[in-house]
Amino acid sequence: MGQQFLKQLLVHKFLKYFGFFLFSIIFYGCSNNQNNAEFIKKASGRFLYNSDEVIKIYFKENELFMEWRGAKNIKPLKINENVFFVKEMNEKIQFLTNPKDKQIYISLVHKEKNKPVGYNFRKLRDSEKVPSEFLKNNEFKKALEGYIAIKERDSLDTAIQEGNFNSLGYKKLRKKNYKEAIQVFKINVTLYPNSSNVYDSLAEAFMKSGDTLQAIANYEKSLTLDSNNSRAKKYIKKLSHHIK
Repeated sequence: MGQQFLKQLLVHKFLKYFGFFLFSIIFYGCSNNQNNAEFIKKASGRFLYNSDEVIKIYFKENELFMEWRGAKNIKPLKINENVFFVKEMNEKIQFLTNPKDKQIYISLVHKEKNKPVGYNFRKLRDSEKVPSEFLKNNEFKKALEGYIAIKERDSLDTAIQEGNFNSLGYKKLRKKNYKEAIQVFKINVTLYPNSSNVYDSLAEAFMKSGDTLQAIANYEKSLTLDSNNSRAKKYIKKLSHHIK
């Protein structure tokens, strides 16, 4: 009888402490995801990932989320109060203030110990935009100014590859957004004035928009840069026939 009572007592205590332990884990796990108002203010915003891309950090119900390279609602795993693991990047990140310029950065946590802290991605002011953001809003003049500035800094920057603008222009062309396509191709012409292909693409956009004269002018420019452009020859002949 005494042994049975002792067993029951031990089981009761075990369940009591196990329940408390389990509750503590659950409570800590839930509370660990919460972020205080000061940190939310510090981390929220857009960070310059490269010359033409941003990382957007935002919070939902005090939990940190990010947008990056077209992916939305990325939810990094919180490691501690200031460190998060981003599976999509395969990187741990933290939010630090750079003592040199007093600005906030996303810093990549070094995989090796005893490495100096790097300040990788600066937090942008609300008024700061990268060229692709202007382009998305159809602010073509500002986008062009931004891309020209990038080219002046680094002519090999992948953000200003000729093919990127050509692909975007044709994407708009397929959707019959002729005015937007023309503006994108004009950016390419400004950045690559010696490329036969950019004038050929611009000519096609003008042709499909119904502007025959501008189409002929740009096909002719394309032809002067590449005398073997049979496509330009064909359309010059075809369009010239229509305006006679």
